[in-house]
Amino acid sequence: MSLINWTLILGAVLLGTTAQLLLKAGTNAVGHFAFSSENLLPVTWQLASQPYILAGVCAYGLSMVLWIMALSRVEVSLAYPMVSIGYVLTALAAWHLLGEHVSLMRLLGIGVIMLGVFIVARS
Repeated sequence: MSLINWTLILGAVLLGTTAQLLLKAGTNAVGHFAFSSENLLPVTWQLASQPYILAGVCAYGLSMVLWIMALSRVEVSLAYPMVSIGYVLTALAAWHLLGEHVSLMRLLGIGVIMLGVFIVARS
């Protein structure tokens, strides 16, 4: 795979990971909430006006643009498994940046995912 194709795929994955972390930071800032008929509009407005959530949505939008560019150049059967890199990056970043617990079983699963991505990338 060419450098530009790798760059597009990894850029899309990194932006997707960033989006996930921003969305989580936004929901942390808002706090626990439940959607009900009484609070549907206030909660929706609170989420829609939260800066981290807005930034996360923008990151997803940019990720989609890069992903579409990547798909125009690479077979989806090769490109899509690379999205799994995002699972690894998101778990590790959530552990480091958000203080989330990453158990031994999760780390083992992350290792299996990384092995799978490596195998697909080499095919």
